[in-house]
Amino acid sequence: MRALVVYDSLYGNTEEIAKAIGGAITGGEVSVLRAGEVGPPELENISLLVVGAPTQGGRATEAIRDFLGRVSKAEINGVDAAAFDTRHTSRMTKIFGYAAGKIAGSLKKKGANLVAEPEGFFVEGTKGPLTEGELERAADWGKGLSPD
Repeated sequence: MRALVVYDSLYGNTEEIAKAIGGAITGGEVSVLRAGEVGPPELENISLLVVGAPTQGGRATEAIRDFLGRVSKAEINGVDAAAFDTRHTSRMTKIFGYAAGKIAGSLKKKGANLVAEPEGFFVEGTKGPLTEGELERAADWGKGLSPD
């Protein structure tokens, strides 16, 4: 199995979550890369694609939206996929929604097979830090994405 975790991070929290997820995926080669570092060669022969971003204005950051726009249906059609975000619990965030569901919708539209419900990991305030226990929860979620 070849897995790729793609993320964007503004304050380092989403990067920490992405690395915890990538470190917990077992059963093969796993790469954890920022969205701007991913091109067609990194997408070749992957069997699992995990994409995550901080929630900004109810959606993913521009770097993740750009990445999802660049990825062709041919590159991820039939690939297992999952989406995550980092978020805080402010009233405005609850009103506008979260990034993970929108990321998952984009992946599904391009033919990816969602293997997990979109997941959110919590930060304290806008800049963090991560809420206690979230790195462990991210690792558990990552383990659940591994093939049996």
